[in-house]
Amino acid sequence: QVSCLYTLCYPPAQGQGLHVTSISWNTTGSVVACAYGRLDDGDWSTLKSFVCAWNLDRRGLNPQQPSAVVEVPSAVLCLAFHPTQPSHVAGGLYSGEVLVWDMSRTEDPLLWRTGLTDDTHTDPVYQVVWRPEPRHSHRFQVLSVATDGKVLLWQAVGAGRLQLTQGFALAVQQLPRSTKLKKPSRGETEVGATAVAFSSFDPSIFVLGTEGGFPLKCSLAAEEMALTRMPSSVPLRAPAQFAFSPHGGPVYSVSCSPFHRNLFLSAGTDGHIHLYSMLQAPPLISLQLSHKYLFAVRWSPVRPLVFAAASGEGDVQLFDLQKSSQKPTVVIKQTEDESPVYCLEFNSQQTGLLAAGDAKGTVKVWQLSTEFTEQGPRETEDLDHLAVEVAT
Repeated sequence: QVSCLYTLCYPPAQGQGLHVTSISWNTTGSVVACAYGRLDDGDWSTLKSFVCAWNLDRRGLNPQQPSAVVEVPSAVLCLAFHPTQPSHVAGGLYSGEVLVWDMSRTEDPLLWRTGLTDDTHTDPVYQVVWRPEPRHSHRFQVLSVATDGKVLLWQAVGAGRLQLTQGFALAVQQLPRSTKLKKPSRGETEVGATAVAFSSFDPSIFVLGTEGGFPLKCSLAAEEMALTRMPSSVPLRAPAQFAFSPHGGPVYSVSCSPFHRNLFLSAGTDGHIHLYSMLQAPPLISLQLSHKYLFAVRWSPVRPLVFAAASGEGDVQLFDLQKSSQKPTVVIKQTEDESPVYCLEFNSQQTGLLAAGDAKGTVKVWQLSTEFTEQGPRETEDLDHLAVEVAT
């Protein structure tokens, strides 16, 4: 049902003990990029790291020789290829910076960076995504989320700079009332954001994963000012509209269904996957997949009832809810020694491909059988039924 097509790696990064922290497919589906950094505890702000890309369509592909390598002065924690420019990729750093590179330029690939200003995140950036500009849907901005509690939108301006255009901050006292929060420690007033996913149906709606373990439904259209003392060149607003029942620890990954406006998945350090409806706080389904952390969860771009999760025990689990809502259809063993799998991404162009990256510094590209890529006859209806099942 699943076979390994490629095992990609960059030996100099592996030699430094770096992990694959993030993966992204480009818009053509033929290039896979990975970020090398560290996700375990430590100060990685000055750790020399790499972004590597492999063109899988290229003849004579050498899996240990990326087609492009960029050196980065701080651990890279997240990556996202541009939606239409096949060689542009954004990255978020441990240092709080956001950068955009052109992977086709060997000499000077850096296009834009936030620099270290008052607007820059003061904590590690855990996810970056490209968003269309409100009035120019063919132009894109980079949205970044970090554990400093800020969600920021950046626009490329002249002289290689990313400039802040909109910002949001998560203040503890402004969280929706449904959140039963433990008292914030050390007088902290911000809630750290660890992951983000946008609705496929409403471009202003997004879900945040938080260090507190509860996903938050948020809106880019929020108007209330954030109660924060953080300096900013633009007014920071309070985006949270609704809080969902928490995981037993931080949420590391969220994914909104491409096929249903109200469904999203979350994965966390408690080893559980939650399937939520936007309309209620408790999850519709809660599944324990691992005795260790879960680092990533992603819906399939083509099968409404299929998703994949990456575990701290070295496996990638593929679920088909048409077959079972209790156990995975396939468990792929990615690492021999049960080193964690930190990231995974389906390829929305070449839909049979799934890439996963791990703590050994390897990216494996898995070929999925057609049962994971071809929709069943009643699949969207089954998904609709799932969404209306009120949690007991």
